[in-house]
Amino acid sequence: MANPDNSEMLEAQSQEKKEFIRKSIEFWNPGKTQFWQDVGVDLVIDRRQDYFLYDMDGRRLIDVHLNGGTYNIGHRHPELVEVLNRGTQRFDMGNHHFPALGRTALAEKLAKSCGGDLRYTIYGSGGGEAIDIAIKTARHAKQKKKIVSIVKAYHGHTGLAVATGSERFSKLFLSDRPDEFFSVPFNDLNAMEDALKGKDVAAVIMETIPATYGFPMPLPGYLTEVKKLCERYDALYIADEVQTGMMRTGEMWGYQRYGIQPDIVVIGTGISRGMVPIACVVVRGPYAGWLKQDGFAHISTMGGAELGCLVAMKTLEILERPQIKPMVNYISELMASGLSEIMKLYSDFFVGIRQCGVVMGLEFDYPEGAKPVMKHLYENGVWAIFSTLDARILQFKPGVLMTASLCEELLERVERSIGLARAEGKGRGKRRYAAGDRG
Repeated sequence: MANPDNSEMLEAQSQEKKEFIRKSIEFWNPGKTQFWQDVGVDLVIDRRQDYFLYDMDGRRLIDVHLNGGTYNIGHRHPELVEVLNRGTQRFDMGNHHFPALGRTALAEKLAKSCGGDLRYTIYGSGGGEAIDIAIKTARHAKQKKKIVSIVKAYHGHTGLAVATGSERFSKLFLSDRPDEFFSVPFNDLNAMEDALKGKDVAAVIMETIPATYGFPMPLPGYLTEVKKLCERYDALYIADEVQTGMMRTGEMWGYQRYGIQPDIVVIGTGISRGMVPIACVVVRGPYAGWLKQDGFAHISTMGGAELGCLVAMKTLEILERPQIKPMVNYISELMASGLSEIMKLYSDFFVGIRQCGVVMGLEFDYPEGAKPVMKHLYENGVWAIFSTLDARILQFKPGVLMTASLCEELLERVERSIGLARAEGKGRGKRRYAAGDRG
């Protein structure tokens, strides 16, 4: 039997994909779906495995977006799949009202991992809900309402979380709360002290390295001084570790890399690697009083889903293995070296590398320069995404288990894509940012 004509197969796949995108616009999210078409990314994710995504037309992409770091150890890691499959033979989501083997075991493991007197774990089903829990916990502990966050922060889209972030997300839903939520510039200690010195703030909430803002790096000593200011002015320090935790900085938790001890730690869905939604809030003993006063005060039906807890414990076990930290350091150094060489080739366009471990932001001195780089990466088999709140920065997040050969392949594709993006920008003759426009 003759093989079907390859061009006919490709055309059929293309038509099927176009129809799926049309239905997504009609029935799912018109604005988001159309946005991706407009920027030249017609991705519809089908199969996924390890650090690869496969479009529904069969194209393979190296994933260095990792859905906000969720797939830090890869998609569908075989050990996690095995744990989940075995778990379904005995467990399901469970009942959030009662003690459960998985929830308690994971909470005990997190207390040990997070260190200090971070003891109690409160569960949610996603990062935004976990931020809400952290804020409610801080307000109860301090009996104050005000929350300080960072300008252009992002902590999720739920009721309280959305008010801590950029107005881009809060004003649309009339969720900005100027009497309760305040923001100050990142790395500005004077502004932070001004916000706290009235002693009317319940907590400061910060990503250890702000992701959606493009991973600006904390200045030396900044986070330590913020923690001291919190102690001086009677506010709690909430560390949002959704994107900087789980060995991405070279330590299990990003705050450990910077030598601080938060009062509350938020850990997002990455702890279960996207297998079962689960998020965690770990709280120091003295500030978890509501758990004893009224343990029913926060209810989350899917919070602490038992299958998710089993997967999360296996995730922590994998990341605690002795070979992981050297591997993260190796990947970090390999990427830094390779990207620096690429930057030399295109120094008038690719102008900066923001990096802590495998948490990376690539800076382009061009209006929304990360968007054309993203498009050309996509066309060259790599998926990375621009920073929503600073589109000059490309979020670039290699996984902690990537092989040397995959890193080399990735760098080759990045070099080609940046060269094409630069040529495209130069060809259009758009104004480059002046030095004063950089932020």
